[in-house]
Amino acid sequence: MSIDSHRSRRRLRTAGSNLEFFHLEAVPGVEDLPFAHKVMVENLLRHEDGDLVSTADVKAVVEGRTGSHEIAFHPSRVFLHDTNGVPVLTDLAALRDAVAERGEDPGLIDGVVPAELTVDHSVSTDFFARPDAPRLNVRREYERNGERYRFLKWGQRALSTLRVVPPGAGIMHQINVEHLARVVEVRDGLAFPDTVAGTDSHTTMVNGLSVLAWGVGGIEAEAAVLGQPVSLLIPPVVGVELVGELRPGVTATDLVLTVTERMRRLGVVGSIVEFFGPGVAATSLATRCTLANMSPEFGSTAAVFPVDQRTLDFLRLTGRGEERVLLVEAYAKEQGLWHDPAHRPRFDRTVTVDLGEIVPSLAGPRRPQDRVNLGDTAHALHRSLAELDRAPVPGDVPADPGSNAASGSRDGAVAIAAITSCTNTSNPAVMVAAGLLARNAVRRGLRPRPWVKTSLAPGSRVVVDYLERADLMGDLERLGFGLVGFGCMTCIGNSGSLLPEVESAVRDRGLVVASVTSGNRNFDGRINNDVALNFLASPPLVVAFALAGTVDIDLTTEPLGTGTDGEPVMLSDLWPTEAEVDAVASASIEPSMYTEVYRTLFDGDENWRGLAVPEGSVFTWESASTYLQRPPFLELGGRHSDSSHRDISGARVLQLLGDSVTTDHICPAGRVPTTSAAGTFLTGQGVAVRELNTYASRRGNWKVMKLGGFANPRLENRMTPGLPGGNAVDFGADGRERVVDDVHVVADRHRDRGQALIVIGGREYGTGSSRDWAAKVTALLGVRAVIAESFERIHRSNLVGMGVLPLQFEDGQGARALGLSGEEEYTFTGMEGREEVPARLGVTARHLATGDVVEFAVRTRLDTSREQLYYRHGGLLPYILERTLKAVGDR
Repeated sequence: MSIDSHRSRRRLRTAGSNLEFFHLEAVPGVEDLPFAHKVMVENLLRHEDGDLVSTADVKAVVEGRTGSHEIAFHPSRVFLHDTNGVPVLTDLAALRDAVAERGEDPGLIDGVVPAELTVDHSVSTDFFARPDAPRLNVRREYERNGERYRFLKWGQRALSTLRVVPPGAGIMHQINVEHLARVVEVRDGLAFPDTVAGTDSHTTMVNGLSVLAWGVGGIEAEAAVLGQPVSLLIPPVVGVELVGELRPGVTATDLVLTVTERMRRLGVVGSIVEFFGPGVAATSLATRCTLANMSPEFGSTAAVFPVDQRTLDFLRLTGRGEERVLLVEAYAKEQGLWHDPAHRPRFDRTVTVDLGEIVPSLAGPRRPQDRVNLGDTAHALHRSLAELDRAPVPGDVPADPGSNAASGSRDGAVAIAAITSCTNTSNPAVMVAAGLLARNAVRRGLRPRPWVKTSLAPGSRVVVDYLERADLMGDLERLGFGLVGFGCMTCIGNSGSLLPEVESAVRDRGLVVASVTSGNRNFDGRINNDVALNFLASPPLVVAFALAGTVDIDLTTEPLGTGTDGEPVMLSDLWPTEAEVDAVASASIEPSMYTEVYRTLFDGDENWRGLAVPEGSVFTWESASTYLQRPPFLELGGRHSDSSHRDISGARVLQLLGDSVTTDHICPAGRVPTTSAAGTFLTGQGVAVRELNTYASRRGNWKVMKLGGFANPRLENRMTPGLPGGNAVDFGADGRERVVDDVHVVADRHRDRGQALIVIGGREYGTGSSRDWAAKVTALLGVRAVIAESFERIHRSNLVGMGVLPLQFEDGQGARALGLSGEEEYTFTGMEGREEVPARLGVTARHLATGDVVEFAVRTRLDTSREQLYYRHGGLLPYILERTLKAVGDR
C-alpha cells in the first residue's frame, strides 16, 4: 500500500460504483502536465513506498526533469505473444529449475502482475486464394507448433496470473484494443489507469485508446510479471498538434507514413509522442490506433491520445458495457485526463501536423520511415536497383492479365501483395475501401497478375464479419484476397513460399521482386528471404498493386490494366469516395459483432482443447526436442553481485556494422533456410525440410537461435565485404591469421581461447521489433559489449538485461570517423574495482597487424540504477534468482 505522503487517496463516485482513487489534484503543478506524465504521477502516488518510489520522484515529474531522473514504473498488466512469450516462459521455467535444484519451492517463481499471452505469430500463409485456406493453415500451424502450444498451456497452469488467448483469435494488439484494454482498471475497490508493458513493440497500438503502454523486451517482461518495476528515466513528451482534416482519397495509412517520416527526422527516440489540438476530434479512434501502432517506427516509446468522446464511443461500439464507459468518463474528467482542444500542456517540444497536407503514400523499400509519394514508386525502385549496383533484369510485365509468364516479368514485379497485420486491419475505413476497390475492379474485369501471391490476414475476426455483411468478401476473394487466417502472418515473415516460377526466377536469374503489404515493418529479409524490396501501403493500394503486378509504375498516371471493354483502367476509376466508405462502414458494424466474437476468446478450438497439458510445477525438458531446451542464461557472464567490476581487455570484433541495423538483422524471425547453419543443424536432428518452420517459432531452443545470430543474409559485416550476413573473421590467437567462417564458429573459437568479443554498430542500432532474442543471441555468442553511435531504446535495455554492456560513441565519432576497421584488439578501462560502471570509459584499439593505436572515450548506456544492478549480476535472470533465494533466507 502507498504511504500516500500527498494525502491524495479519495473517493470516486460514479453510477453504480463507489471506488477509491489517487487524486492528481493533490499534487501542485500537475494540471499543466501532458496526459502521459499525469498517468506516471498517478502511478507513483499509488506505489509510493519511500524506497523504490518516493515523493522526490513525483516532484521530478512535475518539474519536468526529463531524461535525467529515474523512476520505477509499475505497469498494471503485462502483454505477450507466443514467439516472445515462449522464451519468457522458458526463462521462468529455468528459474524454477534453479530454485528447485537449491532445495527450495519452485512455486516461489510465480506471477504477481496479471499477464495475457496471445498466440498470433505462428500461423503461416502456406495456403491462399482458396476457400479452405484458413482451415489448412491452422492444421499446418498445429502440426508445426503443437509442442510449443502444450508448453504454453503448462505455463498457464504453472503461473497463477497468466491467461492464454489460443490461436485463431486475431492479432494481440487488435484484441487488446477491441476487448482486453480496460482504459481504467479496477482492483480491490481502487480505480487507476490501465497501463501495459508488452513484449511486442507495437503494444503502443492501445495508446490510441488512451492506454499508456509501450513495448519492452521479454527480459523486462519477465521482471514485470514477477512484480519488478520497469525502471526508466522520465521520458520527454513531444506534443504533436493535429490541425485540419484529411482530404478525400487520403487514408489513415498515408497519414501514419507521413508522421513516421517526420518523427524520425525530428528525432523522438526515448520520447513519448502525445497528440493534441483541434484535429484530434476529427481523428477517428481507428485512425488513432493506426498512428499509435506505428510508434516504434517513429522511434518513440509511446504515441498516445488523451481520453475524449471518441474513446467512449469506441468502448460502446465494441460492447465494453455502459458501467465501464461511465467509469472511464468520470475518472478521466476528475483526474484531468480528458482532452481539452483549447489547452496546451507543457510539452518538451511541440510540432504541428496539418492533416490537409497529407498525400497518398507508400514507404520503402527497406524502412518504414522512407515515405514515397504514390507517383514516385518507380523512382524508388530504380534508386534501389542502382544501390544494388545492377542493371534491371530484362523482360516485360505481360499486358494480358491472364498470362502465366511470371518468369518473364522484370525487376520490381510484385511477388507478394498482402493485407495483413494489426496496423491497418484494425481500421474499418481502409478495409472497407479495399473491399470497394476490389468490387469495382471485378466489375471492370481486372484480376491480379498471376505471379502475385495474394492474401488477407486480418487482426480480428470482426473484420471478416463486417466485410461479409457489406457483401465485399466475395469481391476480395475473386481477386485472390481470401482469408488465410487470423494472426500476424506475412508482416512478421510468415509469408510462406513464393509462387514456384517466381522463386526460380529469383534464385536462378537474380530477379529482384517486391512485396506490398499493409503491415508496419519492411526491413531487409523480414517479409520473405527471396524478396529484396518491400513496401508498406494502405489495404486498397495493396489490392491496386496486385492488379498492376509491379512497383515499376506510376499509379497516378498509368493504368492498372485493361478492362473487359478494352479500355485502360486507372486507379482513380476504382477508388471509392469517402461517402461510400462511410456509408458501408456505418451500416455494417455494430456492438453485437464484438461481443459475440470475444465471448469465447479464451476457449480455443478443438485443436487447442485437445492438447494435453504437461503436469508438474517444473517443466520436463526433452533432450531430443528441437523446439524447447532449457536456456543457459543463468550460467552466462560469471559476474556476481558481491564482486567489483573488471575492465575488458584483449577483445576482438565479431561484427562491424553500419546504420539502422535492426533486430531482424541480428536475430531473423522468418523461415529457416535449408542451407543455413540452423537449417543444417535441424535436418541433422531429423527434422524434415518442410518442417523447419521459422526462427521465431524456434525461440524456445537456444541452440537453434545461436546458429541464427547475425545470420540474416541482408546484414553487411564490413569486415567481410561482398559476402552475405552470417560471416565473421577470426584473426587467430596472435592476430596474424585471417579466416572467414560462420559467425557462431568464429565466436566459439574465441570462447575456447578465452577472448572477449565486441560488436561495433552505427546509428539506430537495434531498431525494429522488441526482440529479446537479439540481445540473447548476442550474449550467447560471447559478446561482452556493443559500441554504437545510437541505440534503439528496447534493444539497449535488452542488452543490459542479458549482461551485455551498451556503449555509445561520443557525438561526431563512430567507426568511420575514428578509422576503425574491426582488425583491432580492444581494451576498455575505468571499471576495475568499482561497484558501478562509470559514465564514461576509456577505449584503446590496437591494430593487430600494424600495432597502430587509436584511443577514444565512450559513454556508458546503463541509464538507471536498476540497470547498473542487473549488469552487476550478469543480467536480469541471475538477479531474480539471487533475490528470490535471499528472500527465502531472510524469512
